[in-house]
Amino acid sequence: MYCVCREHVELAIDKFVDEYEDAPDLVNLQTTAFTAWHPPEKCQWCGNPVEILVV
Repeated sequence: MYCVCREHVELAIDKFVDEYEDAPDLVNLQTTAFTAWHPPEKCQWCGNPVEILVV
């Protein structure tokens, strides 16, 4: 699972496919809320605000 900004979506998809050998699902964190989990505020790679969950 990767929480990333829009700039790093392709990198997260590539890493996900390399690791799991399957296509990930992309979740827009701007329009989706979870009750038992809160995403980090910053991208894993650059510190920009998180927008996409790659899972």
